[in-house]
Amino acid sequence: MDFADMEPDDVASRINGATPTGTVICATPYRWPDPSSLPTRQWLLGHWLLRGEVTAIIAPGGTGKSTIGTALALSLASGQPLLGKPLPRGPQSAWIYNLEDSQDELDRQVSAACLFHGIGPNDCGNRLCVDSGLVQPLCTATEDRDGFSIAEGVFAQVAATVLDRGISVVIVDPFVSSHTVRESSNEAIDAIAKRWKRLAQETGCAVVLVHHTKKLGGREVTAEDGRGAVALRDAARVVLPLNAMSQAEAEELGVTDPALRRSLVRVDTGKANRAPPDAATWIKLESQCLDNGDASEPADYVAVACLWERPDVLHGLNVWHVSQVQSCVAAGHWRDNAQAKDWVGHVVARVAGLSVDKDKARIKAILKAWKHNGALKVANLPDKNGDKRPFVVVGDPVDTNQLTYPHLDKCGAGSAESAVGDPG
Repeated sequence: MDFADMEPDDVASRINGATPTGTVICATPYRWPDPSSLPTRQWLLGHWLLRGEVTAIIAPGGTGKSTIGTALALSLASGQPLLGKPLPRGPQSAWIYNLEDSQDELDRQVSAACLFHGIGPNDCGNRLCVDSGLVQPLCTATEDRDGFSIAEGVFAQVAATVLDRGISVVIVDPFVSSHTVRESSNEAIDAIAKRWKRLAQETGCAVVLVHHTKKLGGREVTAEDGRGAVALRDAARVVLPLNAMSQAEAEELGVTDPALRRSLVRVDTGKANRAPPDAATWIKLESQCLDNGDASEPADYVAVACLWERPDVLHGLNVWHVSQVQSCVAAGHWRDNAQAKDWVGHVVARVAGLSVDKDKARIKAILKAWKHNGALKVANLPDKNGDKRPFVVVGDPVDTNQLTYPHLDKCGAGSAESAVGDPG
């Protein structure tokens, strides 16, 4: 009988038979421990990696999953917060088990990251392990005419290696290449994911399973978008979806360079039911030269991941600038619509010394910030034809006692009253 034709109950029984617990099921009376005596959760890197648990990284192709995984491992091995996440237990041994790339390619990826971050052998000691599945295959479960089977011998070898080398984090990239079962089988994927979790608990390591997304039709990735069965998401305690920066996010953050926007990836904590959700982390994918070329062949460039700090759109602006914009807004009629000729962004541009054409994204972000803090508001008012439209009006007036006057040659603004007139 073909495994694909089996009934769900039949599949579950086969899985249960393939993964015996070796214990008799019984009820255990609660022991009522002293809460203050309970051990703290063993977080290894921020709230992303936890001893004894599985973390799933979910992203479409080309988002930088493997590049970010390399940075995670290097951060752990060196004890340096390369991606902005603290390492509360200091340096840890990490094992990258990449099942798609050759050892040469993995050497390029790790070498590039080390060059970019200035990390050498003395920083990591013997805490970094890197293996290629093309050299050392990994198959943790199979599915054929005889049914589903967990490769207990393979898990035993992995566990022995983890314990022997004191490895704290195992990164399996990608998850789909670590087994030969149908991705759509919730029962099989659940059994594999839970077997990884059992390995994590038995060895005290954290397991990271890198997973592809299903077809998304252009929408952003969520924790629910892993390809195939949802069992992996459900078994993982932390799910980290990766999303490239959207045009809307670029405008909100004032990112005007298209090349910069394409290099930025947002990491969300899509599921963290054992820790409060972190704020999104932005990662920039840089290009690092390996300087391995010569006169006959160019050097290789390899992507590396680093932390990207969100820019402060109000950098260089102070209460004086707000006061000048408020004065112009109060004296004229300025639209909220960025497409209108009398858009209020023209006022901001002249006061702040910006260009409406080149700095439009940042101007929009400045206006959003000032609306959020109440300096400006939007009201529906009649235009010249009597039709009501959204206009920007003064919100909470600034305290003139806090005014500090900028050097005009630096801020690019003269007197706002004279530089910007009412559009009429």
